[in-house]
Amino acid sequence: MKIKGTIFQIKVWEEIKKIPKGTVKTYKEIACNLGKPNASRAVANACAKNPIIVQIPCHRVIRSDGYLGGYSGLGGVETKKKLLIKEGFYKFKFK
Repeated sequence: MKIKGTIFQIKVWEEIKKIPKGTVKTYKEIACNLGKPNASRAVANACAKNPIIVQIPCHRVIRSDGYLGGYSGLGGVETKKKLLIKEGFYKFKFK
């Protein structure tokens, strides 16, 4: 199945697929990995447009300040929190 998105979105999603279960990266780290250190917000927007949440684990991407950020999957940020805890990651802040 070919994923539809902009070139940048597809690059973000491919980078996110590399994040191992139980770990996270920040939006900033993803942006830097793509050679676009000022594109944190664009990375967050790409996460929000994720067409296949099951295969592209955007829940593993959090804000640089340790807060979870958003989550476009069913249940929103509460689901993001539950998914991270289920994977064994607890070092985040939650409002």
